[in-house]
Amino acid sequence: MKVDTPAEWPTTADEAIAVQDALRPLVIAADPRPARFRTIAGVDSAYDDETGIVATAVVVLDSDTLEPVESAVAHGTVTFPYVPGLLSFRELPTTLAALEKLDTTPDLLICDGQGLAHPRRFGLACHVGILTDTPTIGVAKTPWGDYRPPDPERGSASDITMDGQLVGRALRTQRAIKPVFVSVGHLIDLDTACAQVLALTPRYRQPETTRQADHLCRRALRAATA
Repeated sequence: MKVDTPAEWPTTADEAIAVQDALRPLVIAADPRPARFRTIAGVDSAYDDETGIVATAVVVLDSDTLEPVESAVAHGTVTFPYVPGLLSFRELPTTLAALEKLDTTPDLLICDGQGLAHPRRFGLACHVGILTDTPTIGVAKTPWGDYRPPDPERGSASDITMDGQLVGRALRTQRAIKPVFVSVGHLIDLDTACAQVLALTPRYRQPETTRQADHLCRRALRAATA
């Protein structure tokens, strides 16, 4: 998969914020391409706090069967400090390295994190989408912003707002289970993003892409730290 990997990564919070501010205007929160996603990839990372080792996995699924098509893993060492709102810089290098290993170019990427539902409207999903020029969705376990709990039925949703601006939706993927928090990353609209997330969650709260990437990166981390 083609990836536009930066020549250098920021080393301070100020540098990272400057990168977010520079790239944010490039985000397209609409779907200018045909909304037929034949292959969908999930990306997730696991860390070892003691050693700083990070393992990132990407799993590509067939959108009709949700069966794996391809997967890849990349390892690295976290060097960027822990700063809320800048967590993507801790895993971006290995995320891009894992994506670059793919022979398949997925039609859609699902990131385990935020997109526009972010203090600077530029979470991990936005950054990955810009650097890969691929439709990307952020599906987070916890929200940034204000929302009311959606109704308990599967498919119910409520808007997430920040400073009065719509930035995402709380989406109930399973009946009476805690919602996930969906936001646009790049090259997709929010309605399409929510529809895709529902299609990827036939049995569990998290998208199948994220579940499989999570299992793979955890196995890879255990192997790397054994």
